[in-house]
Amino acid sequence: MLTNYIHAALRQAKYEIIEGGQYYGEIPGFDGVWASTSTLEACREELRETLEDWLVLGLRMGHSLPVVDGINLIPAEAA
Repeated sequence: MLTNYIHAALRQAKYEIIEGGQYYGEIPGFDGVWASTSTLEACREELRETLEDWLVLGLRMGHSLPVVDGINLIPAEAA
């Protein structure tokens, strides 16, 4: 389920080229999850790693997490 959630979230990512030719990526609805690197592939990888760290921290701290493509990582009784 976690892998499907991460893949679904990354499909929603938005990328753009910013000043200096850097690639910037973020996932709408995931505050603080962003990446900026010199290549698109590196940006995608950094964004995935950032998302994973963000999710682990959010789960450990009991934060509510966005539902993505119908996938809810928080069980109903814990929400």
